[in-house]
Amino acid sequence: MADDRANNKRSRDGGEHGDISPAERMLNAIYNKEKDYTDFDVPDVQMDHPNKPAALCVIIQDHMINKLELPCGIPETVDELQSIVQQKYRLEPGKFTLHYKDVDFGGEFFSLVSTKDLKYKDTIKVVHIVDLSSIQLVVTDLDSSNTSVASYNSTAASSSTTPASAYLSESSDTVILSSPDHGNLRSKCWPSEFPIPHFRNDTELVLATGNDAFSKDGCPLSSTAILPDILERLAETIFEYVAFPTSAQFADLAEALIRKHPYLKEPGSYNGCYGWQQRLKFKMGNYRSKLRGLGCPELDVNSLLKKRSPERTPAKNLKKARKGEANYLPPLPQGATQESLEQVRLELLSEIKKRNNSQIISDKMEKTFSIRRQEIVTLAPPVSDLKERWPTLFLPAQIKEEYKRITTANLESIFMANLDQCIPSLMPSVMSRGGAAKYKIQKIMKLLKNNTIETRREVAIRCLVVYLGENEDNLFEYVDSEGQIGDLDSRVMKILVTKGDPASDPSSAIIMIEGTEVLQGLDVPRACALLMGLIYALNLSYPRELKHTCKVFQKLFLKIDDQKSSPKVTSLKQKLLGKAFEPHR
Repeated sequence: MADDRANNKRSRDGGEHGDISPAERMLNAIYNKEKDYTDFDVPDVQMDHPNKPAALCVIIQDHMINKLELPCGIPETVDELQSIVQQKYRLEPGKFTLHYKDVDFGGEFFSLVSTKDLKYKDTIKVVHIVDLSSIQLVVTDLDSSNTSVASYNSTAASSSTTPASAYLSESSDTVILSSPDHGNLRSKCWPSEFPIPHFRNDTELVLATGNDAFSKDGCPLSSTAILPDILERLAETIFEYVAFPTSAQFADLAEALIRKHPYLKEPGSYNGCYGWQQRLKFKMGNYRSKLRGLGCPELDVNSLLKKRSPERTPAKNLKKARKGEANYLPPLPQGATQESLEQVRLELLSEIKKRNNSQIISDKMEKTFSIRRQEIVTLAPPVSDLKERWPTLFLPAQIKEEYKRITTANLESIFMANLDQCIPSLMPSVMSRGGAAKYKIQKIMKLLKNNTIETRREVAIRCLVVYLGENEDNLFEYVDSEGQIGDLDSRVMKILVTKGDPASDPSSAIIMIEGTEVLQGLDVPRACALLMGLIYALNLSYPRELKHTCKVFQKLFLKIDDQKSSPKVTSLKQKLLGKAFEPHR
């Protein structure tokens, strides 16, 4: 009997050979009320109650952040956590890794090597792994203006690999990693300070010598042998941003060229660079003609052979970017055909019926961007037909993504940030108006009894329309309820606002385009932002009766193609700039 008691005590204490689990030793320690046990006896991971539910913040992409519920607690290994994340968000196995945010280092992300580093409500980030076997390496030689392209394709690479792209710098001696599917898409809008490219070595030597001489005795350009190389490289750089630059953009480029190379300044010009503006305009025309012959779809769409018989003149029905679009008519992805992309479009019709499918929809919308733009730009179908063929295009998230593909800029965040920042400077100017406009503005200001951020934005937008001398009824139509909307065909482009009790039932907006209900359940400021996104996504023109309001939305709130504006928009911009208004970009 004494031996049995000794054996029982030995089994509770763990025995001499440690033949029981650490969890059992911990329970035995608690049972015997032992307090002085070592870390070897009771591991830390077992003391953290692994079965306690946990939650983590998961950053899948910059625009996609979700909450991950873990009912059984944080897994013991990184592989288990990766498996959970992969199944939850439908990621491709082996194509991503996890990082975690370390608060001890100011919130920097580090590679996750152990789940012991994670705590309740911590943040992890999904980092997609670039498949180098399908990357296209583009190298620009410093000694030549020609660009050599070397493709590295592996026979073992899977055709379903998700492409990745990276643009490393803006200098001419960069190595650019571009996606094989979307390598021809522009990734940047026109810069505020144009980067002058690196020319051929002999040209750079002439410019260096000329700049030194100009700084000493002011000797201007005397050799014209370097002009062809300079114009060719500048035309190539311009086309990286836009195909049809405006006069203001040509002026910005010419001024940047003179600042970097004073030797090129023209003594007979009123600003020293007017001749360069004219040279660049003619050079871009010749450069576009060369690319049109090579089959560039953005330029080939305007060839006379592609136009109908009554429109076969160079300036008739010219299809080009008119609102600062960076990717107006992109080419098809490499290796894709019209038939393969049409099949992806049909898949989107079924994907939209599924839940929690936003990532797959985004990937397929990205893949079909070129064929969708060709359909919208060349055929200009009615909005009702587009909504039937591309229903995912009319989702709020996809409107913002499509706008970003076209302009390379964010939509809603930039619109709201600039609107909020200019309200303090805008409202005093608006309130200074007199006559009938003053009466309308005072009536609108009564809405500020419900002083919320959405109401302040709505009041600012409505007062802005009146301040610009346009009728707000051309943009907004107020109805008591959705049942009183009436005839839809009469609304070409409007925002219908249903008003309720301001305290309990705020206004709800519906976007109508060509008599088709496009979006509903929005607040008025967000409806204005998404309406601008739809105008870009559907390649629509601004309504004539609202051209000033739309131009303000574009150039002041979205900061797209804001180098040159109409006199009315310029006047408003100067008033805001006079009060230290610094727009977000």
